[in-house]
Amino acid sequence: MQTSPAAPRQATAPPVIAPAPEQSGRSGGSGGSGRFGLATATALVMGNIIGGGIFMIPAAVAPFGTLSLVAFAVLTVGAIALALVFGQLARRNPRTGGPYVYAREAFGDFAGFLSAWSYWITTWVSNAALAVAAVGYLGVLVPIGDHPVTEIAVALAFQWLPALANLAGTRYVGAVQLVSTVLKFIPLALVAVGGLFFFDPKNLGPFDASGQGLAGGMSAAAAILLFSYLGVESAAMSAGQVRDPERNVGRASVLGTVGAAVVYLLGTVAVFGTVAHDTLVHSTAPFSDAVNAVFGGTWGGTVIAVAALVSMLGALNGWTLLAAQAPYAAAKDGLFPASFTRERRGVPTFGVVVSVALASLLTVLNFASGAKGAFDMLVLVTTFTATVPYLLSTAAQLFWLVRGSREKVDGGRLVRDAVLGLGAFAFSLWLLAGAGYAAVYQGVLFLFAGILVYVWMAGRRRDEG
Repeated sequence: MQTSPAAPRQATAPPVIAPAPEQSGRSGGSGGSGRFGLATATALVMGNIIGGGIFMIPAAVAPFGTLSLVAFAVLTVGAIALALVFGQLARRNPRTGGPYVYAREAFGDFAGFLSAWSYWITTWVSNAALAVAAVGYLGVLVPIGDHPVTEIAVALAFQWLPALANLAGTRYVGAVQLVSTVLKFIPLALVAVGGLFFFDPKNLGPFDASGQGLAGGMSAAAAILLFSYLGVESAAMSAGQVRDPERNVGRASVLGTVGAAVVYLLGTVAVFGTVAHDTLVHSTAPFSDAVNAVFGGTWGGTVIAVAALVSMLGALNGWTLLAAQAPYAAAKDGLFPASFTRERRGVPTFGVVVSVALASLLTVLNFASGAKGAFDMLVLVTTFTATVPYLLSTAAQLFWLVRGSREKVDGGRLVRDAVLGLGAFAFSLWLLAGAGYAAVYQGVLFLFAGILVYVWMAGRRRDEG
């Protein structure tokens, strides 16, 4: 988040989905060569899902009691359904761009543009947020002090180092992603599995600690947990760089989501069982508290800070690639400026540089006096913009199912895929609702501001046509 390209394989669509029309002049991905094997694609999905938020999740949901684990399990089912839908859509159209490609193919240029625009905003704003959070974790290891210039320099380094790996080519992106995923998985797995041996049910606290009842408590906990699975689309977004994408995109999406879910659930259970509930509710470093409770001493904070930094670097590496993929695919179809199609060694270089530059500017604004409000607003916006491509993608899947239902297809498979598609659509809609009124309001403004870009590009295409 490398192997040599495999021989091309004839695309096969699910039985209930009509074959995609031929699209002349539209390549399957950057450079037309797949470089990510199944392991690397899975690491891309898992690494992008597991960012820095996992290290605070147990404390964030502790006020709702162990009921939050039920909410987590329900969300995991929804995330896996979404991963399966992305796999089906990728078998139909294995192009780089994922959600953008699916929305445009089903509903036309405007829907595709909104998906690409929304996803692009999400990626570079999220990268800025990750870099700012990384500065805080680095402060645990190195006394950088409260100096804005130093903090800006460190945050920019966290953004541009993964960018350099991306600019070196997909082979290096994949290598960094594999290594970072393994390095962050090991300490998290040790805490998750090791903590179970010291599990004490007395630490769990009440089942419904908030007193809101089953439905109310689950909804409240889910509102916090909903965005834990953002990144499930990573393999689909980079389908053009995945070897044998018709098969491996779906497998990587599911394997990466399940792997992240195991880390999430086991880690949360282990922390719940090793840290007393009253302490966990007020904890600012729950995994560190768990390490200290199991092994004694106060060195847990250092271990977890290192794991968090590795996790964030891996996420920044993967998200930097994704930040260039949506505008690349849209630019190939004339919906984004043509400069975004510039690529080198399978990576859209112009998109990488522009996206990291925008994230860097936003990072500087965060540390500038009086500008943090603008940063916080943009981060809030991404809780809405991240869900728009999901909603359009699942709607596209339902569209093709309706089209396929008119043909002679296997009824059992049609029902199965319809249930899966409706479940993924419901999960995406739940994500949208969980963003909150403020995020939806501000996100819609940013989303529709992109209409100006669409109008400009549409006008140019008509003139050139």
